[in-house]
Amino acid sequence: MSPRNLEGKTYWIIGASEGLGRSVAREMSRLGARLILSARSSDRLEELARDLGGAEVLPMDVCDLASVSAALETGRKADGLIYCAGMYEPMTASEWDPEKAEEIVEANFMGAMRVLGRTVPGWVERGFGHIVLIGSLAGFKGLPGAIGYGASKAALRHLAEDLFIDLKGTGVDVQVANPGFIKTRLTEKNTFDMPQLMDVDKAVYHVMCLIRNPESRQVNFPAPFSWVFTVLGRCLPFRLYVRLVGG
Repeated sequence: MSPRNLEGKTYWIIGASEGLGRSVAREMSRLGARLILSARSSDRLEELARDLGGAEVLPMDVCDLASVSAALETGRKADGLIYCAGMYEPMTASEWDPEKAEEIVEANFMGAMRVLGRTVPGWVERGFGHIVLIGSLAGFKGLPGAIGYGASKAALRHLAEDLFIDLKGTGVDVQVANPGFIKTRLTEKNTFDMPQLMDVDKAVYHVMCLIRNPESRQVNFPAPFSWVFTVLGRCLPFRLYVRLVGG
């Protein structure tokens, strides 16, 4: 099958103001896609739109239903959407910050539920659409210091699988990218060693390979680090896995 043609297609990128979402927007624009850019920071979105030579700026807070509902008037008319909104704060169970953990889950998972729940049925009715969810390797198995974040990404990955099963044959494609550590403002918060820490450009390459391949459902990267979660994590007894990731 030939690569997915993005020329002239409209994509709604949610979480486009920073990091991976911002870089994916640049590459999508380079390949000829028309973009709708969403995030809470309108200034950063306006700056990006100018850099791209034109894109529609649609400020939105995925944690606020009124904000999401207002943005949907424009966003759900797109051909596809990329959900890249995310929050992260390293947090152990003994240092649990309830409000912060709940904010992380709201942004990473419930925001996707708000947007997709009000978009997917209409896309099924019209007969086409393309959904790309940016998950994380942290969503495969439990990890130290990942209260809120790991669970939210696990829920997002499960949602992607639910959607893929339910939407097969409807014309609405579903894909999920699960990266490891990427050099962004979020990983700057970490004080521990981050195996195979990637530049954003390298992560964008993997995400774009997924997007361009209509036969692919999921990509986990980088290898071999991803195998700890997708292969060893499934095969090892849980106690051995805990010893491996818990030091």
